[in-house]
Amino acid sequence: MNWYELRSEEVEKKVNTSLSNGLTEQEVKQRQKQFGYNELKEAERPSALLLFLAQFKDFMVIVLLAATLISGLLGEYIDAIAIMAIVLINGFLGFFQERKAEKSLQALKELSAPQVHALRNNEWTRIPSKELVVGDIIKFSSGDRIGADVRLIDVKSLEIEESALTGESVPVAKHVSPIDQGEISLGDQENMAFMGTMVTRGSGVGVVVGTGMNTAMGQIAELLQSAESMMTPLQRRLEQLGKILISVALVLTLLVVVVGVINGHDLYNMFLAGVSLAVAAIPEGLPAIVTVALSLGVQRMIKKNAIVRRLPAVETLGCASVICSDKTGTMTQNKMTVTHLWSGGKTWTVSGTGYDLKGSFFAGEKEIQPTDDKSLQQLLTFGVLCNNAVLKRNDDEIVVDGDPTEGALVVSGIKAGITKDFLTNQFEIIEEFPFDSGRKMMSVIVKDKTGNQFVITKGAPDVLLGVSESVLWNNKQQPLSEEYKNKIKDAIEDLASNALRTIAVSFKPIRQNQRISNERDAECDLTFIGIQGMIDPPRPEVKAAVKECKDAGIKTIMITGDHLITAKAIATQLGILPPGGKVLDGNTLSKMEVDELEEIVDDVYVYARVSPEHKLKIVKALQSKGHIVAMTGDGVNDAPAIKASDIGIAMGITGTDVAKEASSLVLLDDNFATIKSAIKEGRNIYENIRKFIRYLLASNVGEILVMLFAMILSLPLPLVPIQILWVNLVTDGLPAMALGLDQAEGNVMRRSPRHPKEGVFARGLGWKIVSRGFLIGIVTLAAFMIVYGRDPNNLGYAQTVAFATLVMAQLIHVFDCRSERSVFHRNPFQNMYLVWAVLSSVALMLVVIYYPPLQPIFHTYPIDPRDWLLIIGMSAIPTFLLAGALLTRSRSPKAA
Repeated sequence: MNWYELRSEEVEKKVNTSLSNGLTEQEVKQRQKQFGYNELKEAERPSALLLFLAQFKDFMVIVLLAATLISGLLGEYIDAIAIMAIVLINGFLGFFQERKAEKSLQALKELSAPQVHALRNNEWTRIPSKELVVGDIIKFSSGDRIGADVRLIDVKSLEIEESALTGESVPVAKHVSPIDQGEISLGDQENMAFMGTMVTRGSGVGVVVGTGMNTAMGQIAELLQSAESMMTPLQRRLEQLGKILISVALVLTLLVVVVGVINGHDLYNMFLAGVSLAVAAIPEGLPAIVTVALSLGVQRMIKKNAIVRRLPAVETLGCASVICSDKTGTMTQNKMTVTHLWSGGKTWTVSGTGYDLKGSFFAGEKEIQPTDDKSLQQLLTFGVLCNNAVLKRNDDEIVVDGDPTEGALVVSGIKAGITKDFLTNQFEIIEEFPFDSGRKMMSVIVKDKTGNQFVITKGAPDVLLGVSESVLWNNKQQPLSEEYKNKIKDAIEDLASNALRTIAVSFKPIRQNQRISNERDAECDLTFIGIQGMIDPPRPEVKAAVKECKDAGIKTIMITGDHLITAKAIATQLGILPPGGKVLDGNTLSKMEVDELEEIVDDVYVYARVSPEHKLKIVKALQSKGHIVAMTGDGVNDAPAIKASDIGIAMGITGTDVAKEASSLVLLDDNFATIKSAIKEGRNIYENIRKFIRYLLASNVGEILVMLFAMILSLPLPLVPIQILWVNLVTDGLPAMALGLDQAEGNVMRRSPRHPKEGVFARGLGWKIVSRGFLIGIVTLAAFMIVYGRDPNNLGYAQTVAFATLVMAQLIHVFDCRSERSVFHRNPFQNMYLVWAVLSSVALMLVVIYYPPLQPIFHTYPIDPRDWLLIIGMSAIPTFLLAGALLTRSRSPKAA
C-alpha cells in the first residue's frame, strides 16, 4: 500500500480508526492478538541446552573429562563418578550465572526502550512503542524517536532525520499533502515518518500504518541483528589477565607433576592431581562472575532510578571527577509556580504553590482582579495561548503533560479565570514555530473571531527584549527607548535575584498583506508585554548530594539557560558555588575558544544563559584538563555533548529519545541525587569486582603452592585430586558471588576518583593476593606435616586435615577481602549473603568429612575434635597475622 498517495480521510478508513478519538483498548488488544507486538525480530539466542553444553568447552575441563574417562577405564569408578559429578555441578553453576546475566541485560534493554504518545479512548497517553498497532494515532516532537511507520496528518515545522534508512543525514522537512507520483523512494515520501527515525525539529501527528517487521526498518532488520557487544573494558582486561594466569597456572602445575614424578610418585596419580590442580587454579569463572556482578549492580541502580544503557559506564562512574548538571528538574523540583508578574513598570504577586489551580493576585498587600488591568490580562492570556502544555488530573493531583514551565503559565492563567478551552473558542492557532534552544523562543500565529491575525512570542526576557521595538507601558504602546530597556532589565534582575525563573511575552499584529512563513519573519519588531517570574524550588536532597560529591573529590558544575543572577542564587543555596568561584554566561562563552576556556575552566562552577551547543565546548575543555566528565541533558541539541562526555546522562522524564540514545545512563526521576547514588554504586561495583578477584586468586595461589612445596620437600600429596576439585567448587563459587553483593564501605564516597587507567592490581592488590596465597599454602602444608609427622601410617587422615585447613583458611580469608584495610574494619554480619555462603561451605565440608557414604569418594576420615583446634588456629593465621601487622603499623607514632 502506497500510503503517501492517500488523503488523511482515506487512511482513516483503510486502517479503520478515528483521527479524533484514536482506538479503544478493546480494538488495540484485538489487533495485538492478530498481528503481534510492534517489534523487530531478533537473531535467535542459543538454546538453554547449547548454553549448558558451552560450559564444558573450556580446554582444561575437556582434559579433566578425558582424565576421568581414563580413571574409569583403569577401574577407578568412584573417582571417575565423583569428578564427573563435580564437573556437572560446576557446569550448572556457570550456566545459571550466564542465564542471570543474560536476563538482566534483556530487562535492561526493555527498560530503556522508547515510549510514545498515543491517542487512546480520546485521551493522549504515554505507552511503550512495542504496544503500538496499525490505526493508532501518535504525536511526536523534537527529540522523539518515531515508534512505527506513520502517515502524517498534522505537522508544525516538522523535520525528521532519516539517515538510518536513507543514508542522508540532512533532516527532511515534512508535510501532510498526498503525493501522487507512483513508486517513489523512502527519502521522497515527505508525508510519511518511519520507525527508528528521529524528529530534529517541530512536531507532528500521524496514523500508524506499519508495525514491527512490516515497517521500512523491518525490511532491513537483518542488518540490525548483530547485537552490540556488552563486554566492558574491565571484562576485556580480565579476559587477557585470565590468559596470562592460565599460562602461569599450567607452568606451575607441570612443575608440580614433574617434581612429584621425580620424587617417586605414581605418574597416573600425579597426572590426575596436576589436571585437577590446573582446573582449580585457572579462574575460568572470573569473566562470568564479573558479568553477574555488573548485572546485579545494574539491577541495584535501577532500584535507585538509574538505568545503565551501556555497561562500560558502570566502570567509568567510579572515575568521574566532574558532574556537569542541568539545573531545572535535576537540581530543582521542576514544579514551576508563577509567583510574580511584571508589566509596564507594575509588579503583581500570585498566591498558590505547585499546580494548585486556586490562587489570588495582589498589587502590594491589596488583592486585585487581574481582568481589571489590560496589560496583566494580556500577559496571562498570551502565556496560555502560546503554549502546548495540558493539565491532567491524576487521582487527586494535577499533573502537567508537557513542559513544566508552560504548565506554570497555564496554571497562572487559570487562577485569573483564563482557560485553554475558553481561548480555543476565541482564537484559532494558524501556525506554530516550536521552541528552539538556540533561539530560546516559541511563537504562534493566531486569528481572532474578527479575522485579525497576530504573532505571540514567549521566551527568555533578554532575548525578547532584543527583538522588540516597542513596549506596553501603562496599557499603551510606547517605542522601546533606552530608558524603557533599562527599566525592563532592572525588572529582570530584580526577579532573578529572588531565584525566580523568568519568561517574557511579546506580540505583534500582522497586516493583511503581510506574509509570515518562518520564525525569522515572526520574531522581529515585537511589542514587549511583560514577564512572568516563577519559582522552581531546589530538591531538598540535592544540597547533601552536592556535599557528598565534594567529599568524594567530584566537582559539581551547574549549567542552566536561566538568568545569571538566578543561577548564582540557586547555586549558592545548593553549596555549588564557593566563595570566589566563577560564573560564566553564554555570551562570554560564545566568544571563547576551547583553549581559552581551558585556562579558567577549573575555576568556573556555574554556566548561565547557555545554549546546549555550549555544553560540547565545556566538555572538551574539562577533558583536556584531564577530568572524567559526566554530562546531563534532555534535548536534541544536548546529544553531541552527552555523547562526547565520558558518562552521558539523559533525563528519563523530560529527556528526548535522541538524548537517551546518546547517553550511557538514564535518570528515571531526573534527580541530581540519583547521579550521586549511581556514582556510589559504580564505585562499589568496581570495588566488589576487586574483592572477588583478590579472593579467587589468593585461594588459587594457596592451592598451587601447597602442592608445589610438598613436592619440593619430597612429601606425599597433601591433597588428592577429588579434594582439590571440591575445594574449588565449595569455597570459590558461593563466597565469591556473595562478595559481588557486598555493601559499599563507609569511606567509598570519601576517596578521590579512581584514575581511569588504574590497573586491576593497583593499590597493593597484587601483593595482597601473593602474600595471602603464600600464607594459605604454608599453613595448609604445616597442618599436614604436623599430623603426618605424628602418624606417617595414616596419610589419608593427614590429607583430610590439610583439606579442612585449606577450606577454613579460604573461608576466613573471604572476610578479610571485604575491606582494603583489614578484617577488623567491617562488621562481618553486614553482608548476610556472605555469612550464609560461608556457613553453607562449612556445612558441605563437614558432610564430606563425616558422612560415611561420601568418605570413600573424597578419601576423608572423621577428624578428632582436638585437631579442629589445630585446623582453626592454622586457618586464622593468614588473615589475623597480616591484619595485626596492619593494625600495629597504623597505630605506630611514625604512621600517625
